[in-house]
Amino acid sequence: MGFFSKVKKLWGGGEAGHAQETPVEAAPAATNEAEGTAVAETACAAPPQAAQAPIPAPAVLSEEWKAKLTAALKGSKARIAEWLGLLLDGLTTADEALYARLRFLFATLGAPDDEAERFIDEFKKWLAALSLTNVDDFRSELRYRLILALDLEQEEEERGNLFKKLTAGLSKTRERMSASLGALFGREGELDDAFWNELEEAFIMADMGTEATGKLLVNLRKRARAMGVTEAGRFREVLGAELEELFPLPRKPKVATPPEVVMMIGVNGVGKTTTIAKLAYRARLQGRKVLIAAGDTFRAAAIDQLRVWADRVGAGLFAKDEGADPAAVAYEAVDAAQKGGYDLVLLDTAGRLHTKTNLMEELRKIKRVLEKRLPGAPHRCLLVIDATTGQNALSQTKLFNEAIGVDEIVLTKLDGTAKGGVMVAVTITHKLPISFVGLGEKMEDLRPFVGEDFAKALLGE
Repeated sequence: MGFFSKVKKLWGGGEAGHAQETPVEAAPAATNEAEGTAVAETACAAPPQAAQAPIPAPAVLSEEWKAKLTAALKGSKARIAEWLGLLLDGLTTADEALYARLRFLFATLGAPDDEAERFIDEFKKWLAALSLTNVDDFRSELRYRLILALDLEQEEEERGNLFKKLTAGLSKTRERMSASLGALFGREGELDDAFWNELEEAFIMADMGTEATGKLLVNLRKRARAMGVTEAGRFREVLGAELEELFPLPRKPKVATPPEVVMMIGVNGVGKTTTIAKLAYRARLQGRKVLIAAGDTFRAAAIDQLRVWADRVGAGLFAKDEGADPAAVAYEAVDAAQKGGYDLVLLDTAGRLHTKTNLMEELRKIKRVLEKRLPGAPHRCLLVIDATTGQNALSQTKLFNEAIGVDEIVLTKLDGTAKGGVMVAVTITHKLPISFVGLGEKMEDLRPFVGEDFAKALLGE
């Protein structure tokens, strides 16, 4: 059931992207399916000569080091920074000493030997593919892999680290709101009409829009009365409580028969291709077997881009020729996934203007075909939105939701934009969960969205 499923519950770990875990088998050989091609997972394959190298003698671990790590693993909280520090203590390169330490870590946690070896083998291949040996060059990657493999994203230590990233990503949005909100929070007097009028203006200036602002103000008035807050100086408490409870949680999809099929939709230029790659990478590091389906057949470059990404992240790829019917790609990709033992299919679709009715009809056709091939599919439709577009994100969400139905939103490019307030507007208006946010360009910068943390980061708490 994925990497280290036996030990994931030791600290009450979160769902880490809501992945449904299913058995993972060895990657199949490449197969041709009705003019499409399902390419086996590469996991950043190492050069051929690496496989011919002699097997080094097992490294010997000191009893002192083993005692330190064992002591660090005891207790009710995971401490990934401390564990990583011990794993890399005194090492300068990736060698058998590191792998011996990883084996001891996994064995102490009770992880199955075969899953531990698979984790180590894939990490070795990643290092070989990028020609990395120095500890400083791979420290961050090893940390990220351990966090996902052990399901530690919602643990206190890692959540604090993510909160810092989220706070930094919202800095421009917070600055844009702070001038007006700060003045409101610091004023004396009652929550009178003048206060509510100024608050309305502040929200609209923060890209929340008039409709969402109106709904939010109604909710805030009710909450202020319920909390017994009548002074402007205490209003921060009201707004914080409202924002923390505003965002719904993504539902966990019910997948009666694998694979889980996730349909990725969105307009051109929002970062859908890289989001697919990052989601595939996350799932791979969680032990899932991923097939990317190249449903954007209008651009040859789109297929080529996905092929490069699939190779980099170690996912399989199903693709047909440029100009092929996207619905046929989706149908045959599910066939290939079932035959190849994949448990997750990420289906790319052509980026399209949400106002083009013929292109929206194509999405509906793909959805119908998937449901016919695999009842319940697509199990999730993820709409990718660029946070920098501000109010345009509202119209995109509205039309995509009406046309095909949106289950979750992935918000990209949150870092560096002053328009992060649109997250509040989309949630209030459409009541859709935000599952992931993009906080940078690195693979590990796509992280699960936590509404409580967003509220605190936005208000500078």
